[in-house]
Amino acid sequence: MSSLLKVDNEIKIKVDAFRQRITSEAEELVASFFPKKLLELDHFLKDPIINVADLKEIHSAINLTVPDPILLSNLHDGLEAQNAKKRKLEDGGEEHMVTGTKVFVMPGGMLKSNGSLVELIEKVKPEIRTLIEKCNTVKMWVQLLIPRIEDGNNFGVSIQEETVAELRTVEGEAASYLDQTSRYYITRAKLVSKIAKYPHVEDYRRTVTEIDEKEYISLKIIVSELRNQYVTLHDMILKNIEKIKRPRSSNTDALY
Repeated sequence: MSSLLKVDNEIKIKVDAFRQRITSEAEELVASFFPKKLLELDHFLKDPIINVADLKEIHSAINLTVPDPILLSNLHDGLEAQNAKKRKLEDGGEEHMVTGTKVFVMPGGMLKSNGSLVELIEKVKPEIRTLIEKCNTVKMWVQLLIPRIEDGNNFGVSIQEETVAELRTVEGEAASYLDQTSRYYITRAKLVSKIAKYPHVEDYRRTVTEIDEKEYISLKIIVSELRNQYVTLHDMILKNIEKIKRPRSSNTDALY
């Protein structure tokens, strides 16, 4: 078979060394790292930082003062204001309606993020990244164990393929957790900007509080999911390790 494709001997040696390294790393991950990590995350789920009973404890004050209201003596109600705006636009006049408070700089300097959530996010993000990296290594190991395509005797190969699919799914879900964190920061920033522009609207302030509470609950769910994924992968691979490592039995084994 080697005569069909000429491979440089030095490159072949390096590729074989790579395969050996991946095999060693992956087997250590499944046998030792996965069970240790699931126990570690299970312990983390009991930490007080992620088990706050009253969500008010994770609220963050928004120190944006409400300016004095601007009184418009020439417009007495909303309907007249709309009619005046329409007349000005039709006449080609300049628009002077008040659309919000212009924000040039925050009175107290930079408006801080929610410190409690930032601390928790910084603890959870490395765990997400670790799961993605370790899954990638184990996935590569299983893919390298898949034998060449043949007719029949492919039950073990199907188990390998299902294992790869599960690892790929876990990778994708973990990556989505990182996207969720980014969306939280962007959403909160937009709401805080709204508060700075419309400081009299209480609903914006309440929405920021709701967003913070939702993110806190989501982070606890993420940690729980990370633990469950380690449990699932460890259990699935151990139960099928024989077929994963030796997907096809020899004809001699099949006779007895």
